Amino acid sequence: MITRSKCCPAAFAAAATDVVDRKPGPPVTSGFPDTVFPELKRTQLSNGIPVIIATRPGVPVARVSLMFDGGFVGDQGRKPGTASFAMSLLDEGAGKLDSLAIADRAERLGAQIASAASLDTAFAAVSMMTDQADPSLALLADVVRRPTFPEHEIERVRKEWIAGIAREKMSPDALALRVLPPLLYGAAHPYAIPFSGSGTEASVSALTRDDLIAYQRDYLRPDNATIIVTGAVTPATILPLLERHFGDWQPPARARPPRAAIAAAASSSGTRVYLLDRPGAPQTSILAGQLMPSSFAPDRIELNTANDVLGGTFTSRINMNLREDKHWSYGARSSLAETRGQRPWLLSAPVQTDKTVESILEIKRELADLLTAKPITPEEVEKIRTRDVRALSGQYETNAAVSGAIGDIVRFGRTDDYVSTLRARLQSQTDAGVRQAAAQAFQPGSLTWVIVGDLSKIEAPIRQLGLGIVQVLDADGNVLR
Repeated sequence: MITRSKCCPAAFAAAATDVVDRKPGPPVTSGFPDTVFPELKRTQLSNGIPVIIATRPGVPVARVSLMFDGGFVGDQGRKPGTASFAMSLLDEGAGKLDSLAIADRAERLGAQIASAASLDTAFAAVSMMTDQADPSLALLADVVRRPTFPEHEIERVRKEWIAGIAREKMSPDALALRVLPPLLYGAAHPYAIPFSGSGTEASVSALTRDDLIAYQRDYLRPDNATIIVTGAVTPATILPLLERHFGDWQPPARARPPRAAIAAAASSSGTRVYLLDRPGAPQTSILAGQLMPSSFAPDRIELNTANDVLGGTFTSRINMNLREDKHWSYGARSSLAETRGQRPWLLSAPVQTDKTVESILEIKRELADLLTAKPITPEEVEKIRTRDVRALSGQYETNAAVSGAIGDIVRFGRTDDYVSTLRARLQSQTDAGVRQAAAQAFQPGSLTWVIVGDLSKIEAPIRQLGLGIVQVLDADGNVLR
């Protein structure tokens, strides 16, 4: 039975005579915490594996990650998808344990095993309780050093993998991200692969256990690894355990493959438009891309700021135009991945079908205006700069976040104090520097467009725009017309 409380006149009277002055609004934050990042201590095991330790006292947990050169780029000369597939199978059988035994042991230890590949690197890691570090590292060592790649697990994961590729092809945004990289980089480039790393149905169907063993032998080896340790451990407590489980690890007789040469890809000499048909689609997925300087570029931070002004935040120019002003899209955004080679700049805008052409023209105008008619303003730079600086204090609260930052220090050859000095680097950006970075990097006349939608409604109007070469592709990127 629901009862209702009786009205209390005294309470209303007290509220009516409240003398709190609410006109100033909520309290304004007057100070922000500094970035806290642990000191990095470098050493190595007896077999030469570099070790980087970031001690974070407090909660009795730690993370140990082994980072390897050769992520998706390791697929060169192999079947596309090999790297991701192999890394996903590490914990499906290792040493004398099958997949269920590995999961059971991790659960009993309060540990979590993770492994994956990205564009330039791959990793395997364990998050563990510090009082269970020894058995947890033993489990990680089994997974990294002694994966068994059981045939029945390969077949099970293969079915899931192929189904995942099919889902990517059904999603307009994911499909565009599969098709665009080869168009941007050229078919022979190490980055000319689906950015998901999933490969193709044909390549995954053809993968054998020997292919996975060959990848593990070539890339998951001590002379290709860096061990990153974060958490409530010290060199004195963790190094003997690392030595016990990884110090006797010797590389195989076969020489390590050289790091993939990420040669500069030739930029497009003009606008190219590629269309993919999705009959009956209620919206069009617009993806535009171009290549930009690598993450080693000295003006990387300024270029990130310029991208955020254009499309990297909710209040960016593109999103405020297409979503907030015109209501043609649920959200438009642009991004810049961190890569050793040329960075892919991607702009994504799913829009209603009947506004496809108008949205393309608005995107073109916004990009051109950024460089000429409406250059980046001091207010826009200050907004992004302030946001980035204030966000620093919350970016490194977990062991995984600290480990990822250290991984980037290794991957891009940055100094150990990079994170500690990042605040000053962000604050030192100038309006002119951001505008110059944008002017040098953005090429409005050389975009590659991948547009997925109902071609019976959008193909003819797009061709009439006269943007440049227009071709229709199938879901595998083959030219149909």
